[in-house]
Amino acid sequence: MRRNASTVVVLPGPAPAEVLSAVGRSMNVALIQPDDPVDDNDDGLAAAAGALQQAGRSASAYALVAADPLAAVAASWRAMWDVSRPEGPAGFEAEALKALTAWRSGRFELPDYYLTLAAGPVGPARPGQAGDPGPDFYLGPLRSARSHRVAFVAATEPAQQAVGVLQALGSLRHGPWWPGLDEVIEVARTFYPGRLAESAAR
Repeated sequence: MRRNASTVVVLPGPAPAEVLSAVGRSMNVALIQPDDPVDDNDDGLAAAAGALQQAGRSASAYALVAADPLAAVAASWRAMWDVSRPEGPAGFEAEALKALTAWRSGRFELPDYYLTLAAGPVGPARPGQAGDPGPDFYLGPLRSARSHRVAFVAATEPAQQAVGVLQALGSLRHGPWWPGLDEVIEVARTFYPGRLAESAAR
């Protein structure tokens, strides 16, 4: 469990510049963006790990990190469930091994929270079709591992998302720390994306 002055929150995925700009103007939030990786064979993992280390030195109430060391794991998990071009679990297992190796060697630890944004309006789509974002690693297995450590902003317009991010930061729930990353990966291996649709229906 991290012991920092700041509450470290990862904002995974691309975020609109308007959202980052608005958050960066908040006096209580330090916006941490990674340096562009150079000759980085970890697909951004090293850059995200460096950004998390920088966030750990922040003195602001919140350190919002616009990079995720699990980004490649999340992308490969989503691809594993892409019915239009099924690739099987090999890609996911390869990315999971990279992340676990880096985590076990102390290159990074999970942030206090993840905060995800809804995708922008793309029009109606059925699962597997263009416009469908596909299964969500963060709202699926990651949230299943520790539901109170994954927050969600449902707004799709950047101005509303910016407000939603600041509101979400102020209402993060307390609770048990993350399990080990190896346990989180195991949850992802056994998580069926249909659970998300079932939860939404309920």
